[in-house]
Amino acid sequence: MSGGRLLAVSDLHVRYAENRAVVDGLRPGSDDDWLIVAGDVAEYAADVRATLALLRDRFATVIWAPGNHELWTLRDDPVQLRGEPRYRALVEMCRDLGVLTPEDDYPMWSGPGGPVTVAPLFLLYDYSFHAPGTSTMEESLRRAYEAGVVCTDEMLLHPDPYPGRDAWCAARVAETERRLAAVDPGLPTVLVNHFPLVREPTRVLRHPEFAQWCGTTRTADWHLRFRAAAVVYGHLHIPRTTWYDGVRFEEVSLGYPREWRPRGVPALPRVVLPAPHAAGPGTGGA
Repeated sequence: MSGGRLLAVSDLHVRYAENRAVVDGLRPGSDDDWLIVAGDVAEYAADVRATLALLRDRFATVIWAPGNHELWTLRDDPVQLRGEPRYRALVEMCRDLGVLTPEDDYPMWSGPGGPVTVAPLFLLYDYSFHAPGTSTMEESLRRAYEAGVVCTDEMLLHPDPYPGRDAWCAARVAETERRLAAVDPGLPTVLVNHFPLVREPTRVLRHPEFAQWCGTTRTADWHLRFRAAAVVYGHLHIPRTTWYDGVRFEEVSLGYPREWRPRGVPALPRVVLPAPHAAGPGTGGA
């Protein structure tokens, strides 16, 4: 590959007509462009399939990591699978479409800014981004319910067959850590996860209680341990570039129309490689 760009989007939420119009405008700049889709395409399996199929027809390679919304089981979705079986069905759907997933071999981007290993991850969260003034999952959840700030996952994202979402997260982290440790140590990585790998991006949330549904402290050093040239995430609906420990973090979400309409459609897809920014501050910052 001699040209092209590694691009990324997330949180397309195509049930909204305005968002579907944005998706229709997502097109490559060259035949060599790759597209990362970092979760929350849609809630209904058919909408996820249709959207990823559209994007796969346009981009040379499409890489998907699940968000929490794809894992919801809505009462009127013809696909009534829950938890791990739902995730596995989505993986098989992606394979039918030729879309890469966290269960496939990590591809190597050899275009401008490469070579790098692109690693789509599925890690979930374990409530360890505790609400202010709390130190346990139980306290943190109680504080969120008292504040009326409760993620819809509590009703619609089932952890079957695990006893809880935190247990599912622990299993995913352990398996993913093993796979990342086996990546060629001579190559940098682009780590792709729906949720931020570090807690710092959640500090700007209007409702800090919501952070517990946004990741896990278990991944706090992964951007360093696994040689990340960049980390791609979404979920927060706050598209921006930040730097932590000298590593670039790209939040690549579209979000809901009520969020992006006042400021205009964010520039999507965002360029991950070649790196569009000079080296940033060592510990953080927009």
